[in-house]
Amino acid sequence: MSLPRRSFALLLAMTPGIGGRSVTRILARNDLLGRTSEEFLALSPEALREEYRLNAKAAKALSEAPEARVRYTLTVEKRLSALGVTLISAADAHYPFLVEQMDSDPPGILFLYGNTKLLEADTFCVLSSRNSRPADLDLIEKLAEEGVLRSEVLVSGHDRPEYRRSAIVPLRWGSPRILCLDRGLYTALGPELQDDKMHESTLWREKFDPGTDLVVSPFRPDAGFVGVNNQVRDRLVGCLSKRLAFVQVTEGGNMERIARMALKTGRKVSVSDRFPNYRSLIELGASLIG
Repeated sequence: MSLPRRSFALLLAMTPGIGGRSVTRILARNDLLGRTSEEFLALSPEALREEYRLNAKAAKALSEAPEARVRYTLTVEKRLSALGVTLISAADAHYPFLVEQMDSDPPGILFLYGNTKLLEADTFCVLSSRNSRPADLDLIEKLAEEGVLRSEVLVSGHDRPEYRRSAIVPLRWGSPRILCLDRGLYTALGPELQDDKMHESTLWREKFDPGTDLVVSPFRPDAGFVGVNNQVRDRLVGCLSKRLAFVQVTEGGNMERIARMALKTGRKVSVSDRFPNYRSLIELGASLIG
C-alpha cells in the first residue's frame, strides 16, 4: 500500500534513528526516482543504508514488518486528525521557518495542538539552566511578565521549575502561550488532550485550552521521556522564539549552545550577569539584562 506524502513523512519521523534531515533527504530522493513509499519500504536494509545514508538502527526498523508500520501510522494519523492535531514534516513548505533558520538538524516532524496562529506572533522565551536558585526563578518570572505585558507570546516548557515559573505567567493575564514538550502529546495531555499537567494551571483553567494555547511536540504521541528529549525540547523552545533571555547558563551546556545558535542567526539575545561566562555571550552580541 502506497502512502500519501504526509502519511509517509509521519511514518519516517516516527521511526527510531531518523531525524529531520533524513526525512527531507528520503522524500527528495524518492521524488527524484519516482519511487513510491511502498517501493521504498520494500528495500533491503543494505539498500536503505547505501542509497539513503541511513544508520543501521533506522534501516533495520524500516525493513522490519513494513505493513504493520504502515497500519500503525494510519491509525495514529486518523486519531490525531480527529483530535484536531496538525502534523508538519521538515519537508513541508510551511514548516516553521524560525526552527529551520536556527537548527541545522530540525525535528523531522512537529505535532501541533491548539492555536497555530501563535507561530506567527512576536515570541520570546526566558531560559535558565537546571538547578536555578530561588532568586533566579524570581527573575525568570519577572522577565516573563514583562514580555507578556508587551503583548509578546511566551514559548516555554512545562515540567521543570525553570519552565513552570515562566509558563504560569500568561495564565494570570489571560494571555496565550506556546508549550514545547519533551514527550508525546498523549503522555503530556492525556488520551483526549485535555489534561494540564501543571498543577498551578488549575487556579485559572480547569483543563487545557487549545483555543488559546499551542502545544508543540517533536515526539510520537505516545512517547515517554528519555534522557536526550530535554535537549531537543530546549532547542525547540529557543528556535520558536524571536527573542531569547537567559538567566543562568552552565558553561558548555545546552543553554549556552542555544544562546550561540540564536546569536549566530541574528536573534535578539539578552543575558543576566548571574553566571560567570556571561561576558563571552556579550562579546558575541548579546545585551545585558538590566
